[in-house]
Amino acid sequence: MSRRAFAATALSALVAGGGAVAAGAAMAGGSDPDRRRAGREMRGVWLATVVNRDWPSKPGLTAAEQRAELIAHLDRAVKNRLNTVIFQVRPTADALWDSPYEPWSQYLTGTQGQDPGWDPLGTAVEEAHARGLELHAWFNPYRIATHADPKKLVASHPARKHPDWAVTYGGKLYYNPGLPEVRAFVQDAMLDAVQKYPVDAVHFDDYFYPYPVAGETFDDDAAYDAYGGGFADRAAWRRDNIDKLVRETAARIKKIRPAAQFGISPFGVWRNAATDSLGSDTQAGVQTYDDLHADTRKWVREGWIDYLCPQLYWSAQPLDQQVPANYAVLVPWWAEVARGGRTKLYVGEALYKAGDPAQPKAWQDPAELSRHLTLAGKHPEVRGHMYFAAKDVATDPIGAMARVVADHYQQPAKPPR
Repeated sequence: MSRRAFAATALSALVAGGGAVAAGAAMAGGSDPDRRRAGREMRGVWLATVVNRDWPSKPGLTAAEQRAELIAHLDRAVKNRLNTVIFQVRPTADALWDSPYEPWSQYLTGTQGQDPGWDPLGTAVEEAHARGLELHAWFNPYRIATHADPKKLVASHPARKHPDWAVTYGGKLYYNPGLPEVRAFVQDAMLDAVQKYPVDAVHFDDYFYPYPVAGETFDDDAAYDAYGGGFADRAAWRRDNIDKLVRETAARIKKIRPAAQFGISPFGVWRNAATDSLGSDTQAGVQTYDDLHADTRKWVREGWIDYLCPQLYWSAQPLDQQVPANYAVLVPWWAEVARGGRTKLYVGEALYKAGDPAQPKAWQDPAELSRHLTLAGKHPEVRGHMYFAAKDVATDPIGAMARVVADHYQQPAKPPR
């Protein structure tokens, strides 16, 4: 399932990605010899904790059981010659470390705020590094809960202490991105982990303002009245709120831990060409610029972030085929956006779709993802791939991940720096 689906929303996630594979670049046709010699490309896997998607397998396991499952995911990444684990450490305004800002995650013990008796993030960083893996700490900035009842939150939760910070929308709770005090707080809460642990990167996913829900309005009227006066409309003000989060977070990361990178993995379509001539030749139902108020293209063009990994969870179709979105269209579009800039481009891959009988025919072919890497290898701007997600690397029902490894990952590679 997609991130949005497993979080119980009605929308499906998209991961965009493309990276020439260092070892398999020659067979990909369009290889970059310098990159191949350097042996540097992103080979990442997302390890999702929200609703126990990938880890822990269920809440309430003992500390030893949780640790063993975590180690197994890291070992599997090494076996598949991956080099980076993107570990979700703040799935719902909570923490997988001992945070002074937010409670322990309920996905560990089954009870929000309950100490699990060990240090998951500290262990993940230490054990990943011991295996030669990078550990990217994955945070969701504004999601409070996958339900809409503040009373279900632990009494000490910031959203209960500051009910004016929260907005109920689509059956979920969110922090209001339009409040400066919220923006400062979520940065403090996330960067506490960066201060305490030698993480290799801070990683955001695709959630900024929430995905649209038909017939509902995200109620930020009071915040807009207070802070939106200098903007042409509410949408421009909302985009500025997210721009500020990105710029401020980037600056604070560099101050706290200069070697740590800042990466974002947004929904794969910035804008459709029918909306904006600069957009992609797609007909996607969601556009990050308009619907999530995330100007992802701007972040790359301005060089605000170290890497972008757009979620392209579509198959690669012939260019003349009429589909809402097409991997083969979006990879070159994002490559053009990244060309000449400082922001590295990775591609998110929908491993979870491979072999899922509910998916279209293309996803029943074990070679589909391998073809993605071959296609992306023709674009030197693409510096690697990330796979959603760890549980699917483990099960690999039709051997799609094994095919990627066999075709493209015969030799190890270090992440780009």
